[in-house]
Amino acid sequence: MSLEVEDRPSVEPTKQLKRQDSLYGDAEKVSSAKYHGSEGSWSRLLQLAFQSVGIIYGDVGTSPLYAISSTFPDGIKNRDDLLGVLSLILYTLILIPMVKYVFIVLYADDHGDGGTFALYSLISRHAKIRLIPNQQAEDAMVSNYGIEAPSRQLRRAQWLKQKLESSMAAKISLFTITILGTSMVMGDGTLTPAISVLSAVSGIREKVPSLTETQVVWISVPILFALFSVQRYGTDKVGYSFAPIITVWFVLIAGIGIYNLVVHEIGVLRAFNPMYIVDYFRRNGKEGWISLGGVILCVTGTEGMYADLSHFSIQAIQISFNTVLFPSVALCYMGQAAYLRKFPENVADTFFRSIPAPMFWPTFITAILSAIIASQAMLSGAFAILSKALSLGCFPSVQVIHTSKSHEGQVYIPEVNFLMGLASIIVTITFRTTTEIGNAYGICVVTVFSITTHLTTIVMLLIWRKKFIFVFLFYIVFGSIELIYLSSILTKFAQGGYLPFCFSLVLMALMMAWHYVHVNKYWYELDHIVPADEVTALLKKHDVRRIPGVGLLYSDLVQGIPPVFPRLVQKIPSVHSVFLFMSIKHLPIPHVVPVERFLFRQVGPREHRMFRCVARYGYCDMLEESGLFKGFLMERLKMFIQDEAAFENNSTTRDSQTCSEGSACPIVPSGQSGNINSDLVEKEKQLIDAETERGVVYLMGEANVIAGPNSSLVKKIVVDYVYAFLRNNLTEGEKALSIPKDELLKVGITYDI
Repeated sequence: MSLEVEDRPSVEPTKQLKRQDSLYGDAEKVSSAKYHGSEGSWSRLLQLAFQSVGIIYGDVGTSPLYAISSTFPDGIKNRDDLLGVLSLILYTLILIPMVKYVFIVLYADDHGDGGTFALYSLISRHAKIRLIPNQQAEDAMVSNYGIEAPSRQLRRAQWLKQKLESSMAAKISLFTITILGTSMVMGDGTLTPAISVLSAVSGIREKVPSLTETQVVWISVPILFALFSVQRYGTDKVGYSFAPIITVWFVLIAGIGIYNLVVHEIGVLRAFNPMYIVDYFRRNGKEGWISLGGVILCVTGTEGMYADLSHFSIQAIQISFNTVLFPSVALCYMGQAAYLRKFPENVADTFFRSIPAPMFWPTFITAILSAIIASQAMLSGAFAILSKALSLGCFPSVQVIHTSKSHEGQVYIPEVNFLMGLASIIVTITFRTTTEIGNAYGICVVTVFSITTHLTTIVMLLIWRKKFIFVFLFYIVFGSIELIYLSSILTKFAQGGYLPFCFSLVLMALMMAWHYVHVNKYWYELDHIVPADEVTALLKKHDVRRIPGVGLLYSDLVQGIPPVFPRLVQKIPSVHSVFLFMSIKHLPIPHVVPVERFLFRQVGPREHRMFRCVARYGYCDMLEESGLFKGFLMERLKMFIQDEAAFENNSTTRDSQTCSEGSACPIVPSGQSGNINSDLVEKEKQLIDAETERGVVYLMGEANVIAGPNSSLVKKIVVDYVYAFLRNNLTEGEKALSIPKDELLKVGITYDI
């Protein structure tokens, strides 16, 4: 059943009300929403820049703990190699975090939100690439949707749009790389705590050399346990208060870098000459190429700048990166290179051995705190990305806890936190050294870089519509750099590099299995819907009686009546006095303003008091608590009834005026008609209030999905075992919707797909 807006006769806007029907209603009430960091004074901008130091730079800021030692796992054979590696590190920092992310990718934001999922959502608004057919014309009327159809003159954008929409392979490919990026970020969130904490704790061996590698590992495990235990308090409480610590960390590493440059060899500044990179590869050949797997660790956590964009602003991140992060980290690496030019034998413990003796303990303590903060920020980003993936229907409806009232994007997922914490501890105990963990870590980092490059290229062509030469240069330059780094890291596949692949393949398989069944279940319900105009006959057939209260029947469908409703009235022939078919729909935008939340449509005659309602949320929006949701829903329903009556009254007045002009039909006095409608509306609104007081019952279809009898073996495994396992062990539909258990009624039904 189509949800297109009905054609309305054109009349003077001062005499004609707009119709609030066909789920059109509140979408016409457009308001402008502002986002965190969108506007503000210079003082506010500088405050955001300071806060961003504590949230998004902990990971890339702690990379000096392990980057150079990972680049030279077998020691330094030629001291001039230090200049080549330092030059590689400096230009990697300049090209990927600074040029690509800070000055290009950050602008590919989705109403202030960033990350792989935000890119996918941005593309899906301009081309119909989502696999679930729940797009409605009214969605584009939401104020935050912000879609501008490509101009006909720009044939390239139109051609790309048509190809994306008509090709199932393109849709599946975009979806696949999006969940691959999500899986890799989850892997990143698992490995970041392991490598950061282990690197920081290993520094104690400089003062206590009797400590064994095993003892260092077991000191790290309680720290990791505590780190994952405090996640429930959220970034707002755990992260923001630590901005001063990260700032102290950057001051310390910059100071140590300057000290080593002055004391040992300031001549390493020659590394800004890129010819040292050429000489390095000429001298080392294949070994130099393999060492790139260690060099890339200098930019770990770069994706966090983009993923956490919703908490800050582009300008704030640009200021903090260019004035704090890059100078501090660059000075630290230059200082390490200067130190190693004189003491190349200490490459395995470069960072802590290069610290001046009086500064060791303050730096050591700050390093541990910074490693914890870096891990916490990456975990928060992983939770945020996974919560967005829920709106794609590619993950079970696990409980998502919003940990901040002021920043909607900060979330905590208990089940996922437990699994990631367990995995991080197992990785630490199993691999024991930062070198092998670094091999796995690098693959996660570069894969996410590459996915971002591909999706941003599509955004440039389809939405920004930049000149082809600029898009081509962006794709070739950064795509080539990332491909070179990835090829290097893959040579260490057997030395730990397999870990993120295995982790991501398992997570991707689970997400794709869930999404596959979710899409097929949606299509099954769509094929078996009950047309709205047949509801009256259905109620009469089963002699359905109306009982007191308000009933809300939840379904994924945004059109028609779900097949679970006939099952309900067949088994229990009773329906609440006010009945709503509810759909919770996530739009491909970060936020939907509350005034545009609900869309209504009358089902059957007015006396049935049955409605369809679509509650629309952005992927960063928090679902309201039950009491607040009920109150808001009923108020909007009463407004809908009043708007409908006003439209009908206006239509009657117009029709009577038309008749009077031809003197062919009686004239109904508009004032009398308005009084009658007004009385009916007041009675209906009072009835809704009364029935709400009697109680609201939430009805949810408990669909047991099984593979059809003629299904293949693979489909039976995916549907009957993988999906069933996830559904039975992870799904928490009523918790995700904040439905009180004493007001919930589940209706069982089985679908053969």
